[in-house]
Amino acid sequence: MNIKKFKKTIGEYYRKHGRKMPWRETDDPYRILVSEIMLQQTQVDRVAKKYPEFIAAFPHFKILASAPLKNVLRVWTGMGYNRRALYLKKIAETVVRTYQGVVPKEITELERLPGIGPATARSIAAFAFNMPHAFIETNIRSVFIHEFFPGCRTVADVKLMPLVEQALDKKNPREWYYALMDYGAMIKKQAHNPSRRSAHHAQQPKFKGSNRELRGKMLKVLIKKSHTLADLMKGVSVSRQQLKQNLNALQNEGLLTKRNGKFIIA
Repeated sequence: MNIKKFKKTIGEYYRKHGRKMPWRETDDPYRILVSEIMLQQTQVDRVAKKYPEFIAAFPHFKILASAPLKNVLRVWTGMGYNRRALYLKKIAETVVRTYQGVVPKEITELERLPGIGPATARSIAAFAFNMPHAFIETNIRSVFIHEFFPGCRTVADVKLMPLVEQALDKKNPREWYYALMDYGAMIKKQAHNPSRRSAHHAQQPKFKGSNRELRGKMLKVLIKKSHTLADLMKGVSVSRQQLKQNLNALQNEGLLTKRNGKFIIA
């Protein structure tokens, strides 16, 4: 498929089947940044349910920056990967302190914010400021592998990026990326997930019985009340060593701290 035909296919699909989402109905950089962090490694349907609650609780950077981490984690409950809630709070603190509450537009400055890598920085620039930066995420990757590399395996992003750059709508990158992502979501439902043919594909480990599940349970308990190690042992069915390892990890990440022998939200 050539680029011209490809862009026509994507555009026609989006005009007929484009999805409506709350973060697409605003150009507020704060709200768009929140949605982009939420969408990392999380299904759209789950984000769509939690996003309005989060925005209602923390409508702008100043409120989020000043909120206790415990409150942020309480609202975040059910989203998983709780470190992202900590990142959002740290981003808010940085934006208020360094940028007077305004999201920076420069990619280099966005990449300095906690939890924001190259792809997320460029997606924020595209959606918040309609700036034409090329980036790849899972749905975009699926689209280009499906359309340009049929039957190929272990397709590296380095092969996709020139096509992403060539196809980019520089006048309206925001809508173009919406269209790509919606087309990619459709492909994943109708065909075998093309992203599995990516050289960068990694199988998501099972949640049940994982450290992620354990960490979530621990934080859920500690949001309500501080506990000693002995207290936590009563509430989780894991070894003392595994519990201690996760407590240490959560402390190192800045989610927990220890005071007077008890673990509390930092």
